[in-house]
Amino acid sequence: MVPDQRIHERPAASADWLRAARTARRLSVATLAWLGVESTLGLAAGLASHSVALIGWALSALVEAAASLIVLWRFTGARTLSPGAESSARRAIALSFWLLAPYLVVHVAHDLGEGHRATPSALGIVVTACSLVGMPVLGMVKRRLGRRLVSAATSGEGTQNVICGAMAAGVLAGLWLNTLGWWWVDPAVALMLAAVAVREGRRAWRGHICSH
Repeated sequence: MVPDQRIHERPAASADWLRAARTARRLSVATLAWLGVESTLGLAAGLASHSVALIGWALSALVEAAASLIVLWRFTGARTLSPGAESSARRAIALSFWLLAPYLVVHVAHDLGEGHRATPSALGIVVTACSLVGMPVLGMVKRRLGRRLVSAATSGEGTQNVICGAMAAGVLAGLWLNTLGWWWVDPAVALMLAAVAVREGRRAWRGHICSH
């Protein structure tokens, strides 16, 4: 069956839909490059400063990268027009959210038990500030694409990008407040991120497509 016949049989796969699918694929590739740099620098800064929130945020970039790979897989080749591929991708996105939460809880418990306290990190501030500016914009574009494609997987990937920006704001606040002696803000932010990851994973599993 030629592509034009498949598109005709599936009205949702119009020329506009296919253009949106190609855009989603390209954005996922660009996001992977961004996240590779962000995660590497964030982990280096977090380990150097003993910031569990910064380490957790950097690791969440790896979870986001997994989401981008899933969307890239979903819109490649014959899977582009496959409802089954969308269902599999949606569940995989949900699992990618749930990978982060237990790590953050265990890491917070370990650092508190060892008495580690976050120290100021210039590199961490720069990296999270860049994410705070760029990631929400990227995420909103993907969420709009998710609505056009009726793709919870694409919408979920965009939500992860938006959350990344929000997490960056929380990590920045924790790094600054730590200089005032409020050391507990850093682990509190990390636990908040774990709760957000669980919630968004549940929404992705149910196929929620953002409408706002």
